[in-house]
Amino acid sequence: MNNISLKIKGFNKLNGSITAGGAKNATTKLLVASLLSDKKCIFQNVPNIKDVEITVELLKEIGSEISWDKEKKIIEVQTKEIKNTLIPQRFSGANRIPILMLGALLNRTKNEIIVPTLGGDELGSRPLDFHISSLRNLGAIVEYKIINNEKVYSAIAKDNLKGSVINLDYPSVGATENSILAGIRAKGKTVIKNAAIEPEIIDLILFLQKIGANIRVAADRTIHIKETNSFNEATHFIIYDRNEIISYALLAIASKGKVFIKGAEQIHLISFLNKLREVNGNFRILNDGIEFFYDKPLIGGVHIETKVHPGFMTDWQQPFVVLLTQAEGSSVIHETVYDNRFGYTKTLKSMGAKIELFTQCLGSHKCRFNMLNHNHSLIVKGPTSLIAKNISIPDLRAGFAYVMAAILASGETIINGAELLDRGYENIDYKLSSIGASIKRIQNPNILENILEKETIQ
Repeated sequence: MNNISLKIKGFNKLNGSITAGGAKNATTKLLVASLLSDKKCIFQNVPNIKDVEITVELLKEIGSEISWDKEKKIIEVQTKEIKNTLIPQRFSGANRIPILMLGALLNRTKNEIIVPTLGGDELGSRPLDFHISSLRNLGAIVEYKIINNEKVYSAIAKDNLKGSVINLDYPSVGATENSILAGIRAKGKTVIKNAAIEPEIIDLILFLQKIGANIRVAADRTIHIKETNSFNEATHFIIYDRNEIISYALLAIASKGKVFIKGAEQIHLISFLNKLREVNGNFRILNDGIEFFYDKPLIGGVHIETKVHPGFMTDWQQPFVVLLTQAEGSSVIHETVYDNRFGYTKTLKSMGAKIELFTQCLGSHKCRFNMLNHNHSLIVKGPTSLIAKNISIPDLRAGFAYVMAAILASGETIINGAELLDRGYENIDYKLSSIGASIKRIQNPNILENILEKETIQ
């Protein structure tokens, strides 16, 4: 059920400054990583978002003692003992964190660990073969089961995990994280080849080193880990959320405005900033953030291919497509990370966007989805005038693309399912209002029905 909606009046130029929140994809994994140790871990710059709330509840189920000061953005967590290894089914589909519990817990308990099946946004197939084969390679017994008519994954390592060489066929972020977590306490040495090296993973590695782990990253995407059994207390400042940063940056430029984003770091945004320059989007690097601004007409004709880091991130293409609807000319997006991430374009087309989907690889090379009949390439033409619609959010990143389109559109848009935005965007309506957007949160479905009814009558 859609419990929260956003009412947005379009055609506003955005100006001002905001502070980026802590990274969702770092915070949730760091909390899970704290399970490796029985010592206290303190995390700073914690975003107050739904995915963090879910992860905190997961850890409490296991036995973690947690204190969260939301105003100071600090979480203190300590797991002195593992009290429960059965993650309840109410967490099924909540997010993608439960599967990481396997790697974190296998060497802290002899009991069977049972977690619900994968959740999060529906972006196409997310096979867990990489996760499971990696854990099995380290000596775990991992099975897919149906218990009480519920689908679960179970894992156990009665003789403890043993270090090994893990070769990932694809540099999956989740599989890399699970392999790292399992490898920290595994006997001997663990080597992860073809690993993901996203900034959030580097942040995880920095935290693990703080608490006592011996872990390093080689230039060839190989991660080396030595067995760790003694841990320290640690305090860790979480990196800023690069997905949130690029979202507001694109909106600032698309609305022909100027917005300073405190916490934006150039080193994490290199491929994004290069593509922004290609379309005439401008920015100024400052000591404590980046100012993004419009100062000349946007031009299309760009080609973007989503890739693993340090390439152009898959989470960036949705709002970038909205920006390209305002640029002169045709541009190409080739999605190579997920096989079903263009579903959001149907709604954008209903708002006036000119977008065509293709099953072919419109890129510099054939990707793994070639000949599989997936719509994983698109051409977007601009500039286009967008019109307001009553729409519903399918997933987190598509949700921001809709918010962005609504702010650029003429008229008033009602966006249903805004609770999905709360998974990854902290105080989104407050931040957008502070830089000039006309946005109102509607939390009572009955109020929404009354608004829509009045608008229909008018």
